[in-house]
Amino acid sequence: MGIIDHLSDKLHLSSDNTDASQSTFDVKAVTPAPPLSPDSVFRYRKQRGVNLGSWFILERWITERPFRNAVAPGQSDHDVASGKDAKAILEDHWDHWITEDDWTWIKNHGFNSVRLPIGYYHLCLAIPDVLKKTEFEPFYNVYCGAWPRIQKAIQAAQDHGLGVFVDLHAAPGSQNGESHSGLSTGKANLLGNSSNMQTTSLALRFLASYLATKPNVVGLELLNEPKNDNRLQGFYDSLIQQCRSITGPHFPIYVSDAWDTAHYSVYAGGKPDFVVVDHHLYRCFTPEDKALTGVQHAQKLRNEFAGTFANWCNAARGGLVVGEWSAALDDWNKGMSDTERDRNKREFVAAQLELYNKYSAGWWFWTLKKGDGWDAGWSAKDAVTAQILPGWVGSGRFKGTPAQSTKDKAMTQGQNAHTSYWNANGGAPNPQVYSPGFSQGWDDAIIFLSHCSGVSELGFLARWCDRRKAEYEQSHGSLGAAAWEWEHGFREGVAACQQAALG
Repeated sequence: MGIIDHLSDKLHLSSDNTDASQSTFDVKAVTPAPPLSPDSVFRYRKQRGVNLGSWFILERWITERPFRNAVAPGQSDHDVASGKDAKAILEDHWDHWITEDDWTWIKNHGFNSVRLPIGYYHLCLAIPDVLKKTEFEPFYNVYCGAWPRIQKAIQAAQDHGLGVFVDLHAAPGSQNGESHSGLSTGKANLLGNSSNMQTTSLALRFLASYLATKPNVVGLELLNEPKNDNRLQGFYDSLIQQCRSITGPHFPIYVSDAWDTAHYSVYAGGKPDFVVVDHHLYRCFTPEDKALTGVQHAQKLRNEFAGTFANWCNAARGGLVVGEWSAALDDWNKGMSDTERDRNKREFVAAQLELYNKYSAGWWFWTLKKGDGWDAGWSAKDAVTAQILPGWVGSGRFKGTPAQSTKDKAMTQGQNAHTSYWNANGGAPNPQVYSPGFSQGWDDAIIFLSHCSGVSELGFLARWCDRRKAEYEQSHGSLGAAAWEWEHGFREGVAACQQAALG
């Protein structure tokens, strides 16, 4: 039985009389997560990625050609699907928009993952019920070729040592009323519509079942930029619970902050399972942002915004990513030369990268490329050519595993400093706890730095540390009140190893 047949069987999708709201999922015993290993690196490393925009979810400002037969207003996937020769147009685009040269370019410039926006209707070959009672119900034949191509994209990324962050960019009824959610209606009709919500659950449960088995899939985002209201968090809770019945607690599930980062960073950080908050940062849309130059935006990012961003990341226990950002600025009416515009973008990008690399668990630039014309604000390829984005965005050079004596010296220094500080400040340090944590952190840093897919750094440190601490307690008994010392040692071991081993 193939994977699609197997999952369709689990989802009870064989009856033509069943609609998506009636489709059920057999909750079966969750297979325990495998022990942490090099395969785990894809999901726990600091993500430095790029979005594959307008590949499956079309955006006309990125790729004009697929819209040539779209019906009015000609802005969304639904408009394209409603036009003449939609199946041929879409399949030609899916087959040629991202090429082998693109995968190679991504890898050669230091990116370690891609974010892949998709819609629920792209899953119709695997789960036909996902279209029932939705706006895309007439378009099974148009979209039935999408899922095999998505599978192929995940495999192509793996072949290049790249992770894949799968993002449900378009949900039934639209989660935000934007054309990049699949519809041009301008209305958000997901929350509050029970059929649309159940179909969203169906799509996400299927994706969780499939994606959790792929080591290079770094996570699944439940919804892209949903409209925020008092129903969203409850819907997140329900979706997470349903997905966890399939994946267990250690598969990364990402939630959009819905433009309320202060709230959802606390939400994600308070979850016992691997939940990550996704923030999107742009500075080119509001009147306030349009009034500033790139240099001024860079100054604001480095000064007043840095503390806010750090607080968000801390609230999320380090589990915050910037899933979309760019070099784009509203700079065309400021009387700048092209050279000056590029300089402003360069400074703006540098400030963003400093911020994201210092505090967050990762980022994905929007987007890889555009179809026509030069655009160093939105196209990563053009931004690299213009030296706005660095030519290499990855980690530093791994100098090789440090000698045991180097590790021992660093551990002794760390232990002595830890003991001295707490002895002098009224604490009761336990040297039998700090050192094993330090040693484990050092060894785990090497797993990341020496990974076969390329030099990597621990990004989701708190989540990884939690699992290592649980392993330690299983073998040595509960750490009790001394748990923080083990964790402190672990963090210092990771940092010391990276300092010693990265050039």
